[in-house]
Amino acid sequence: MAEWIYFIHAPRENFAATMTEEERAVWGVHFERFHRLMAEGVMILVGPTLGPVNTGIAVFEAPDEDAARKIMDDDPVIAGGFARGELRPFKVSLLRGRD
Repeated sequence: MAEWIYFIHAPRENFAATMTEEERAVWGVHFERFHRLMAEGVMILVGPTLGPVNTGIAVFEAPDEDAARKIMDDDPVIAGGFARGELRPFKVSLLRGRD
């Protein structure tokens, strides 16, 4: 299984502090989906960068680029136009608790 990373680029600076109710609702569904994908063993690591530029990252496993792109494109914040996704191949070289 190959490893991938996608960056979740918020639509504006200070996004976390300025979210509308609609944005907050969609980002809630986005986070619930990450919980499900984590439980299914797809996600390895998920989280946002902090500060004025809020870029999220999702490190995950998928068999190929098409499957990885589908995982990213099906993210509710990307599918709904609330954020822009950027997919790249990734290699987990060191991870605590993982050989």
